[in-house]
Amino acid sequence: MRASDFRSFHEASKRSGVILSFGGDLSENILFSLGEVLKLRMRHEETDAAIAKRVFSIFVEQAQNVIRYSADKVAPAEPPGPARVSAGMIAVGTEEGRFFVVCGNEVGKTEVPRLRERLDEISGLSSDELKKVYREKLRQPPDEGSLGGSIGLIEIARRSSAPVEYDFQDLGAERSLFCLKAFI
Repeated sequence: MRASDFRSFHEASKRSGVILSFGGDLSENILFSLGEVLKLRMRHEETDAAIAKRVFSIFVEQAQNVIRYSADKVAPAEPPGPARVSAGMIAVGTEEGRFFVVCGNEVGKTEVPRLRERLDEISGLSSDELKKVYREKLRQPPDEGSLGGSIGLIEIARRSSAPVEYDFQDLGAERSLFCLKAFI
């Protein structure tokens, strides 16, 4: 990337309201460091504590989804520790007076229908319905293939101030780019 390309990228990010962005190989250690930067940035801008907490929570959930579920894995987790490294992107910014957190990562094409169905279901629920589904999920074992408690997307939707937005872009025969955006 040349300086002019980087400048264009930086200016486009600023125009889009991005205050923090990361793209590349993501791990729990990098997530921790980015989280510290986000906290400092929000403290510096004197963000309301309740809003900052929701932004941070959604940021962590989305980054963990990239780390756990990206089809572009650099290093799979090996016992005994969670040394998983996966490629993806995450950004935090402001748009029309509210914060957003957006992430993107590659997923297997076969995962798209199930993920789309789950997101459609979650997006259509009211706040009370989300609470109910969340409580029910906590009492159940994780979904098959889940690397967490199967509540991450529900948690993101619960903490969002509007229905989550998502999209898939075809990347060829085996993969799609999955993008998820939440507003706070």
